[in-house]
Formats: sequence, C-alpha cells, structure tokens
Amino acid sequence: MNIITTVQEMQQIASELRASGKKVGFVPTMGFLHEGHLTLLRQAKKENDIVILSIFVNPLQFGPNEDLDRYPRDIERDERLAREVEVDYLFYPSVEEMYPEERTTNIEVIKRTNVLCGKQRPGHFEGVVTVLMKLFNITMPNRAYFGMKDAQQVAVIEGFVGDYNFPVTIVPVDIVREEDGLARSSRNVYLSERERQEAPHLYKSLCMAKEKIVKGERSPEQITNFIKEYIEINTHGMVDYADIYAYPNLTEAQQINGRMIIAIAVKFENARLIDNITFTVQ
Repeated sequence: MNIITTVQEMQQIASELRASGKKVGFVPTMGFLHEGHLTLLRQAKKENDIVILSIFVNPLQFGPNEDLDRYPRDIERDERLAREVEVDYLFYPSVEEMYPEERTTNIEVIKRTNVLCGKQRPGHFEGVVTVLMKLFNITMPNRAYFGMKDAQQVAVIEGFVGDYNFPVTIVPVDIVREEDGLARSSRNVYLSERERQEAPHLYKSLCMAKEKIVKGERSPEQITNFIKEYIEINTHGMVDYADIYAYPNLTEAQQINGRMIIAIAVKFENARLIDNITFTVQ
C-alpha cells in the first residue's frame, strides 16, 4: 500500500492510472475505520483494478458546536486495516494541503437538505460536496462507494454528481450492522454500557414499522408516532427525528407509496445515532 499525502502526487498517480485504462474505485472516509468502511473497500476491491482510500476529517462539514475536535482519530490503526483489505493507495492529506488558501467560490446545495440531519446542520452538505468535488478531481475514480447509513448524504451526492456530469458512478452500499442490529459507526464508541445495550432498539423500531407497512398501514403519521413511542419506552435516548420521505428526492408524502425511506436520529448522552431503512411499496 502506498501512502500519499500531497494533492499533486495523488493527482499525478490518478492521471496515470486513468491513462493506462485501470478501473479505479474510491472510498472517501474521515478515518477511524470500522467494518462498514471495510465493507465498502472490499466491494471496491472486487469491482475495480485499483482501490484508493482517502482519510480526511473535513472541517467544512462540521458546524461551530459539533464534534470536529473530538472526532475519533487513529491513523496507525487505519493504516493497518487498510493494508489488511489490500488498499492500493491511501490518500491522507492535511487540512493545509486540502485548503491551502481561502476559497474564492462556494457550492450551494438547494434540494434534499432541508429534512432529516440536513435541517439541523446548515452548511453541512455544502461542506460534503465541496470536499468531494476536490477529492473526485484529485483521485479521478470510475466508481465511488458510500454507505447507506447516511442515506441523505447518498441522495445529495447522487444529485450533485448528476447535476455536474462527474464521470464517476456512485455505488450505494447497504448498512453494515452488528449482530444485534446496531448500525456500525465511529461514534458508537461514545455510548455508555447501558446505552450500547439499548441502541439496537433503533433498528428494531424500523423493522417493526416496516412490518406494519407490509400489513397495510399507509399513514406516515401513524408509523412515525409508533417509532417515537417505541424508542422512548425502550431507551434513555431522546428522539431527534423519526420521518418518512420519498427517496431519493426526500420529499414529503401524504401516503406511503413508491420508494420510501424511514430515517431516525436519537440523541444519547455523548452520541447522536442515525439509522434508516429504504423500501418500495407498490
């Protein structure tokens, strides 16, 4: 595995890979790798000749009161895991390398952001697409892999890539879960022992809600009220949101029909967990 820390060197390598006809799979991350990231990397390995992993904690997507400074970091562990899954290139730039000067332009995301996490994080997705535009131009991938745990992010990225005709295919990958159903996340380390025991109820509430829909319930309000009540009874977490939208447009639906997403966010003492399921109702 080659470790690259400068934009110039990574861009030169990527250019040579594309010129040689190699298919490049790209997995952008903020590090502190877990099984969810490794699943993305393994799929990229199967579907491409070369895999590039980036590790960059992007300050643009953190708000003033968010956890940028305490976001978990362990580059030595990340390097070891990347080698184990046979990553070809690890791109690990500094903030100064990625943003050497004050930017002269901004990208505005105008749809798919005023709901779910985006509603409470103004500017977050502008930060996401800004860094991705840079990373896509630096690594020049054929395919880029993203986990569906953040389904809103996937929807925004798919819209962004389509709007600007990036020559990259976005590959959504199913959520990777622990044996008890908890979606794997770098922030799970912040859960107390009691909270960790309660956290699987998030996914359980989604599964039970889907079962109600399979049996004929079509009222979004009935479904979301059930989820909120279930989580409040079975955990000490506070429900931030429990919502149903059409997917990927993330528009409100009066009735559950077509491709939908049920998404939840729950605040525990030191961690805010998100989860979702997508499904199609005929």
